[in-house]
Amino acid sequence: MLAFKKIEYEERVQKVKRVMEKRGIEVLLITDPSNINYVTGYDAISYYVPQGVILALEIEEPIAIIRFMDRHCAIETTWMSEEHIIAYPDKYLWEPKQLHVMNFIGDVLTEKGLQNKRIGLEYDAYYFNAHWKNKLLEALPNAQFLDATKLVSWVRAEKTKTELEYMQVAARIVEKTMRNAIRKIDVGIRETDVAAGIYHDLIEGTDAFGGEYPALAAIMPTGDRTAGAHFSWTTEGKYQNNQPVYIEISGCYKRYHAPLARTVFIGEPPKQLVETTKIVIESLNIALATIKPGVTCEEVERVWQKEINKYGLEKESRLGYAVGIGYPPSWSEDTAYFRPGDQTVLKQNMTFHMMPGMWLDGYGVAITETLRVTGKGCETITQFPRELFIK
Repeated sequence: MLAFKKIEYEERVQKVKRVMEKRGIEVLLITDPSNINYVTGYDAISYYVPQGVILALEIEEPIAIIRFMDRHCAIETTWMSEEHIIAYPDKYLWEPKQLHVMNFIGDVLTEKGLQNKRIGLEYDAYYFNAHWKNKLLEALPNAQFLDATKLVSWVRAEKTKTELEYMQVAARIVEKTMRNAIRKIDVGIRETDVAAGIYHDLIEGTDAFGGEYPALAAIMPTGDRTAGAHFSWTTEGKYQNNQPVYIEISGCYKRYHAPLARTVFIGEPPKQLVETTKIVIESLNIALATIKPGVTCEEVERVWQKEINKYGLEKESRLGYAVGIGYPPSWSEDTAYFRPGDQTVLKQNMTFHMMPGMWLDGYGVAITETLRVTGKGCETITQFPRELFIK
């Protein structure tokens, strides 16, 4: 069943092809599963093996190259005709140094008369490596390869009405999940019990909509571990008195994400943590008020940084990042960031996870929002109290 109408996928393909033409790319090989999903709808847990989608200026429909056992997944979830779903046998996985899926893709391109074209590749992606490139060079010695990293990701930046509706569903799921997790945290409760509840709620979804597995594991450190940005739960730990906890999770619906983070303190919070939380919330609100079409990502970060600097704080890491479709290992779109030097101009219906986390000596505070750039400013897609939750 398609997540979007066929016409929306066709429009997406045309948008990508227009960028290809501008950059002199005649053929594009897409290997990032989020980008594959964007142009075809393909959705299956098959990204641990090589797969790809070919877009050629002279061929109307995309061509999906999928492992044989996943061909039905492609038939079920994509909009293309079946002859454009080409399955490779497992022998291309058995001895990858000798015979690789990229050899198979090279044969497909040759069969389609595309072996001498200017071919764009997603060089800097989780799902494309040096061995894959070498095998393509071997299979297509007369092709000219160009760096097309993030080409499709940038096309995805401005969301359609339906995409935004899916992110709203993801937001309702994460709000319910966060509410229940905070309610459950207490002295003596196992961290694993709270983690299990989080995954139950993320998958159960709401009364109206079921959820999906998110692209990133739940981040939920406790105590001194909150000084680290990306800890999950501990398998033996129980929540203790006088302990901070922060939780960063995301709802997921039709592969669209709405991340959210909040901080909890069990017991009477120390003054320093309370003050840091106030600074984070105040600065977050000021940064959100800065966002509007025409403003650059760098300007948003600069406002945030200036505000926290007034209190003697400084944050080296980015303030936020574009978000939408996501597959493991990340729900970030890996394009625009609220960071120094990012001259990306904000446009209506861009979506971001604003992540003003502070990881300090012995503790951390994270209070975040998923947002949409509107015609005159921005609105948060996630709706949850911005405060330090005290248990």
